[in-house]
Amino acid sequence: MKTDSLFYRLFQEQPGLVFELADWPVPAGAVYTLRAEEVKQTSFRLDGLLLPPPELPDLPGVFVETQFQLINDFYSRWFAQIFLFLYRQQWQGPWRAVVIFPSRKMDPQPPVAYQPLLDSPWVKRVYLEDLKERTDLTPGLQLMQLIVAEPELAVSQAQTLLRVRGGPAADPDWPGWLDLIETIVVYKLPRLSRKEIQRMLHLPEVELKQTRFYQDVFAEGRTEGQQQEAAALVLRLLSRRFGAMPAEAESRIRALPVAELEALGEALLDWRTPAELMVWLQRQG
Repeated sequence: MKTDSLFYRLFQEQPGLVFELADWPVPAGAVYTLRAEEVKQTSFRLDGLLLPPPELPDLPGVFVETQFQLINDFYSRWFAQIFLFLYRQQWQGPWRAVVIFPSRKMDPQPPVAYQPLLDSPWVKRVYLEDLKERTDLTPGLQLMQLIVAEPELAVSQAQTLLRVRGGPAADPDWPGWLDLIETIVVYKLPRLSRKEIQRMLHLPEVELKQTRFYQDVFAEGRTEGQQQEAAALVLRLLSRRFGAMPAEAESRIRALPVAELEALGEALLDWRTPAELMVWLQRQG
């Protein structure tokens, strides 16, 4: 499961989740924004940086990293990114740093050189496995719990989350909440169709075109002419669902205009076999 974009989406919409995970107080009244920052003149790129509003300069900026692969030199790279960013930006205020691991086995043994930083209250390591069995979580942390849930438990946990919010009549943020839960379940169960997931979650018919995830991807293709990015997304979805694509099919998909890629992106969620893709492509001529 590719998680970087999923976590970026979650923290972009609910930045307070970072503070909850780190067990830090959520600054009252502060509206943080999340950005992906590239450190110039290097190949370093930060997963995410939560920035406080300009009128509250005493609040910390928060570096957020999700690490779902075991990389032995992770801490060397991560702290180099942070301090190079602080230098390049001439950062004068407080900062915090959070790294999120799915489990402790993905946390490499940190070098002694970085132990004082890891012992600092400004740096926090979070292990999502610690959330699996807890029943005292806030709704936001239950979203994080859903990400690491066993696939066979994902649907029941998602149903519980939906009940917690109470539906559109009780929750003005219901569309966004529903969209986040549905997106996580799609990541967890990529081989199920959209209709199957909606039926499992006891949801009414919700058009994929109305979700932010879908709109963000294909809006880019329309407004900026980035047809190749739209094609790459569809190929990733197909790969997750059916495995590697035949070279001929991949070539034809890469040549499709954005409107047809959009139609393909919606149709593939209801397919069960690669043969249905080939039939669809043949109909396009």
